[in-house]
Amino acid sequence: MKMNALNAALLVNLIGFTVGVALYALIAAMVARHRTGNRLANVDLLLLTTAGLGLLWNLGELYSFIQKDFASGGISPWLAAVSFSALGFLPSVVVHSAQADDEGTHWLTYAAYTLSLLAAGLHLYSAAVGQAAPSDLALRAQTVGAVALASGLLLFNLKQTLEKKTIWASALLVFAVSALHLSGEREGNSWLVELIAHQASLPLALTILYQNYRFAFADLFLKRAISLILLALTAFGLYVTVAAPLLRYHETHDRDDASAISLILTLWIGTALVYPSLYRLATWLVDTVILHRGDYAGLQSEIAAEIESLGSAEAILSHVCERIGGGLTASTSRWSPLMIKESELAFVDVGFTPNEARIFIPTAESPFFEIRLGEFYGGRRLLSDEVAMLEAISLIAARRIDAVRVMNERYEQEFRQQEFAKLAAEARLTALRAQLDPHFLFNSLTTIGYLIKADPDKAFDTLLRLTQLLRSVLNSNSEFCPLSEEVRLIESYLDIERARFEERLTVEVDVPDELRRIEVPALILQPLVENAVKHGISENKSGGTIRITARQVEVGGRQALRLTVRDTGAGGGNVGAVVKNGVGLRNIRERLSAYYGDDSKLDLASDAGGGTTVEVELPIDRLKGMANK
Repeated sequence: MKMNALNAALLVNLIGFTVGVALYALIAAMVARHRTGNRLANVDLLLLTTAGLGLLWNLGELYSFIQKDFASGGISPWLAAVSFSALGFLPSVVVHSAQADDEGTHWLTYAAYTLSLLAAGLHLYSAAVGQAAPSDLALRAQTVGAVALASGLLLFNLKQTLEKKTIWASALLVFAVSALHLSGEREGNSWLVELIAHQASLPLALTILYQNYRFAFADLFLKRAISLILLALTAFGLYVTVAAPLLRYHETHDRDDASAISLILTLWIGTALVYPSLYRLATWLVDTVILHRGDYAGLQSEIAAEIESLGSAEAILSHVCERIGGGLTASTSRWSPLMIKESELAFVDVGFTPNEARIFIPTAESPFFEIRLGEFYGGRRLLSDEVAMLEAISLIAARRIDAVRVMNERYEQEFRQQEFAKLAAEARLTALRAQLDPHFLFNSLTTIGYLIKADPDKAFDTLLRLTQLLRSVLNSNSEFCPLSEEVRLIESYLDIERARFEERLTVEVDVPDELRRIEVPALILQPLVENAVKHGISENKSGGTIRITARQVEVGGRQALRLTVRDTGAGGGNVGAVVKNGVGLRNIRERLSAYYGDDSKLDLASDAGGGTTVEVELPIDRLKGMANK
């Protein structure tokens, strides 16, 4: 079996017409499957016409190709006339597609269809009068017409870019070369000439798809079409480079037919195995080169990462709209709430149409949302993986909105709990404060009662001081006060007590000026001083001294304010136990715990030889009034 130019040309035509039938049938199936409604009026008639014309041409030529070997009567002139007429109308469809958006140059479309009708009439006339079909005159006329139409598209199609006009014109020029060759076709042409001449319909169809329908059919048509073409080229290459030489060797060396059959089966299996790689290559060509589609998996991951830092449903939806609208070249992208109940979710009208995408955000609870994308660039229609990407992003957005809602509910609950705790603490502190005031008043009135009997004039003076002191204490509603006010209150109280003890009570106050502006809990020292008077000085026949000091110290690596009340009174274990279990210290401990928790401390030490010391430590970093120090 010698692989000469004629055999190669025949093989090219056989493969080419077979591929052409498959491609145009696929176009017709895609048009019918992806119509925008159930009525025929919604079918893309221009593309359907392209599919019908391409099928007529390739089926007619394939039948004629086979008929040469099996029919004795020759090729039917009517079949040739019909198939070549169908081929002649394909350039008109190309011009029609190119002029669809240009209202000013429709005369090119009319001229193209007129030329195609004239050529079809000549072909059919030749068949009717018994002349050779196709008509050489018709093919030469279409050669000249295709060149003229290509020039017209380049010069007058003003709305098209130069790139698009060049693609249209190139397809027409390929047809012109084909028509010129077919008008004077002779046997013995090379397979490359046969490929250009007989398969000119394929560039025309692919040009229409690329220019006007790239987003409508690329996912389902172009990937498979390119894969099929690559597979056909691979099969042809294997035949030329491997099968033909081996079969020729088989004929010259008298090898049995089993070897030839085994060779063909091996090559057939090899071709089938390489198809997945060819399909991946076709997918890359369509997505990257033709459609310029983005990395949807990467976009999905980026959106998922970016919305993790957003804290509201509005911010999440706005960001998702912006990202997917830009990724899919939508002129408008917006979101809106869906005012529906959970029982109505099954009736939500969402989906994808040629001009709009409505994406439902399936949150766990209402309010629900939807995102609308509209007017895609270049008549783009969403493909299967783009729809899958949008559905995945809608789930990601919904889960993030659900998480934000849960966090917000938790924060609101924690805030309410904190408010309740704060109110409870304030009520508790108010009760403690109310407990202190009558206790202090009771002891002061006892002193005045004693003075009324011993020294009425001094009792009256002491009563005036007590009135001023109570007015100051009772008019203050704040839980905190500067240390200077606390010291002034204690000094006023001790003035009253000195009226009773006279020279038996001595007071020493050592509080630096820089510490007096620090705010401390109100009445934090008064109960300690009162205990020192009641359980220390009054129990000692010779009286004693009460010393009050304030120091900033370091305790456990942190700064603290240490307040000390020490008396030189009776002291001893019994006095310490009574003071430790008294109302005053218990009240102070509870207040410190409410204010500072474990960061505060109250210690009491009573010496057996006399004297009691009480120390209160407060955390400096939690006290007001230190900023200006």
